Amino acid sequence: MKKDLQRLIAVLALILVVVGLAGYDLFLRSATPEFEGELGVNIHPDTTPADVAERLIEAGILENGSGFHWLARLTGWGDQIKVGHYEFEAGVSNKEILDVLRRGLQEPVHVRIPPGTRKERMIRSMASEMAFTEEELTAVFSDVSLATELQTDTTHLWAFMVPDTYFFYWLTKPEDVVRRVKNRYDGLIASAVDSLGTLPLDLSADEVVRMAGIVEWETAHVPEKPTVAGVYYNRIKNGWRLDADPTVQYAVMKLEGDKRRLFFKDYDLNHPYNTYRRRGLPPGPITNPTASSIQSVLYPADHRYFFFVATGEGTHIFSRTLAEHRRNAQSYYRVMREKRAAAAAAEAAAEATSE
Repeated sequence: MKKDLQRLIAVLALILVVVGLAGYDLFLRSATPEFEGELGVNIHPDTTPADVAERLIEAGILENGSGFHWLARLTGWGDQIKVGHYEFEAGVSNKEILDVLRRGLQEPVHVRIPPGTRKERMIRSMASEMAFTEEELTAVFSDVSLATELQTDTTHLWAFMVPDTYFFYWLTKPEDVVRRVKNRYDGLIASAVDSLGTLPLDLSADEVVRMAGIVEWETAHVPEKPTVAGVYYNRIKNGWRLDADPTVQYAVMKLEGDKRRLFFKDYDLNHPYNTYRRRGLPPGPITNPTASSIQSVLYPADHRYFFFVATGEGTHIFSRTLAEHRRNAQSYYRVMREKRAAAAAAEAAAEATSE
């Protein structure tokens, strides 16, 4: 009798050990493979626990879905999983993963708005990390009521999307994303009005974004942007045309579908955006300018330059007179000819070597 009791106790102890190990494996043991940093996963609506397990495996977060699935069923937590974007470090258990998912402890996603780009490319970049689609965001930019609320129109709204990396929750509605980014632009304008009393030349917020788009395409060298903006202000104040190459580039792009090297004939294009033929600012924005380009228009450099030409090294030389400008332009053309000749020689040498 005593031996039977000892055997029973031994069996029960073994069962407890097995159950304990299984419970530890199910609840507490790391359920992930080894990886660096954090990995993210998007949980969509109407997703079953089995689907969630599969998505976690595809994302490289979960090593095996069976333990996750069993725990989700045993605890009922599988029915409480919230839609959203989640991020996990290596070493977390099934219990920890499920606990995050059922409590909806989401992490924001990074939304990058590229600088000085086209509307279509900007929309593609903005929608790539969000739950909404490119088509849904495109529809938002075409929403007359939203554009009116944001004090612009549907043809200009996209250009107010100040380039940067923003943090949004994955399920944020596209109209709320647009509102927040437009508010950033409005903040730059409001700050300038507070400090200056009025915008330079009494420009409107819309005119600022049109001018800043020209500066954006003129130079990527931030220190010289206020100087470039100052050149255009000098031309406006003296009744000149802007004669801005980026507006010609934009006209070519609208006509041909892409940017390319400009030729002398292009400057005579009969197009509403060609500021070599039309006075004043172009009728709309040519791109979405960066904060540095916007600031350069709000706080332009005070100088007497009316002309500038590229150096071929990413910067520009500024001049006061047309004669001086023409000399600088000739230097630029010489540099570019030398660069093209060097490139052609290198290509020819490479072809000769490969033969």
